[in-house]
Amino acid sequence: MKPIQLISPVDGSVYAERMPLSPEAAKAAVARARAAQGPWAARPLAERIALVKAGVARLTAMKETVALELSHQMGRPIRYGQGEMGGVNARTDYMSDIAAETLAHHMIEDSDKFRRYLARDPLGVVFIIAPWNYPYLTTINTLAPALIAGNTVVLKHASQTLLVGERLAQAFHEAGVPADVFQNVVLDHATTESLIAGRAFNFVNFTGSVAGGQAIERAAAGTFTPLGLELGGKDPGYVRADANLDAAVDTLMDGAMFNSGQCCCGIERIYVHESLFDAFVEKSVAWVNGMKLGSPLDPETTLGPMANKRFAKVVRDQIAEAVAAGAKPLIDPKNFPADDGGAYLAPQILVNVDHSMRVMMEESFGPVVGIMKAKDDEEAIRLMNDSPYGLTASIWTQDYDTATAIGARIETGTVFMNRADYLDPALCWTGCKDTGRGGSLSYLGFHSVTRPKSYHLKKV
Repeated sequence: MKPIQLISPVDGSVYAERMPLSPEAAKAAVARARAAQGPWAARPLAERIALVKAGVARLTAMKETVALELSHQMGRPIRYGQGEMGGVNARTDYMSDIAAETLAHHMIEDSDKFRRYLARDPLGVVFIIAPWNYPYLTTINTLAPALIAGNTVVLKHASQTLLVGERLAQAFHEAGVPADVFQNVVLDHATTESLIAGRAFNFVNFTGSVAGGQAIERAAAGTFTPLGLELGGKDPGYVRADANLDAAVDTLMDGAMFNSGQCCCGIERIYVHESLFDAFVEKSVAWVNGMKLGSPLDPETTLGPMANKRFAKVVRDQIAEAVAAGAKPLIDPKNFPADDGGAYLAPQILVNVDHSMRVMMEESFGPVVGIMKAKDDEEAIRLMNDSPYGLTASIWTQDYDTATAIGARIETGTVFMNRADYLDPALCWTGCKDTGRGGSLSYLGFHSVTRPKSYHLKKV
């Protein structure tokens, strides 16, 4: 077997290297997780919650180390590197707070003749395949509720963020979570697919590309293993005539450019009412030109490299094709001299775009956004729905009812009004169409990692 290398986008060096487990060692790890699941589920709920929260507290104590490692691993500027810890804590706290009520028995009847109720049992061994772009947040979305509900967890992190899985395991083990209850493993694709096909797991949660999700579904075919799949996105923003223009520019440009555009729910296309179009574009160009592209280790940097030069090439190709087809680029790359043709990529805003261009239809996952005019709500709704994806949509208006009415007609998992690129742990994180299936967070997040069991008890 070949070692898995983590190539740092900062300088192209090998930042970490790990040998994947052999198929035999991987099966043994899963067997340990299965053996540990019963005793873990037998612990009181309050104890499991306390251990999970202690693990997150231990991880939070490492936040400076974690921030530096993230900069090296996937290029996020060091000034933002600790930001994930706030969300990790908020999501863990919320899921902990609702656990007792969500997992409690739902009593239908408790009389001298019958006791009838619904319970929720843990699924067993949960397998998390986590992505590199928000490596701690995306993991905690499933890790916290899975452990709290009484499952054991096997985590396989992306090769771009190998150290994240190790830090999570270190923190949780130091906090007292048994080593076999939460395991971090390094696996190659063949072993991963073999385990899934062999019914090694009781639930598989995958966050990544559509192609990756399809591979997971193929591996699981015929096993009846439940899957949670958060896949691609091409999230739109719609700026109505009554929008707060400055707020829309600030939030939508941040949503398009933060993390070098490498956000699952990043803004990738914007539709602006024709009455505001010119002003919106002018302010957006000024906003983006105020960014600084450079080494993520520089505290002045606001835009780091993309996680891999391969990802940057996809974005460059999309931009070049769009320009060749008539799109107009508004950001002069000379304003971003750190662009090296590799992982460091200058941001870009495109106008004169349409839906015949890949940059408006296929996921970019980089610092580029196309902006189009919309004459009214009907045209904006049609354009927003003209996509194979459906994760979030951002609507800019002054009226709740208007946003609700438009949102009801958009094929999406989350409707935002006057915000974007945010996860509320009280609301389910879900998508439709090629964005995948299933959901995490909220009380429904516990439903994903448990199964209903009915009790019909009769006295005779």
